[in-house]
Amino acid sequence: MDVIYSAGKATAAEVQERILDAPSYSAVRALLKVLEQKGHLRHDLDGTRHVYVPTLPAARARQGALKNLLATFFEGSATQAVAALLDLERDQMSDEELERIQGLIDSARKEGR
Repeated sequence: MDVIYSAGKATAAEVQERILDAPSYSAVRALLKVLEQKGHLRHDLDGTRHVYVPTLPAARARQGALKNLLATFFEGSATQAVAALLDLERDQMSDEELERIQGLIDSARKEGR
């Protein structure tokens, strides 16, 4: 999906070219077919080639994926997810990143969330 979002549209061959240590062409095609069946992609024909395009803007797809991640691994709790991220990145987060997170929390409080 990252490849298609960044390019706007792509064929299976183009997706395969842009993936580091890419799976086989047939595996990429199979994955694109699954993503299309799930409604994440659609395809247009360019001659005999399938050109895949996303069905949702990246931000909306990201939100849906995040909700699914929260439900699957964190009992729907954003707090548990943030705690896990902070624990995982504890040694790698700069003061600027921590200040940015604190600013987001402060803004959410001001907005009454």
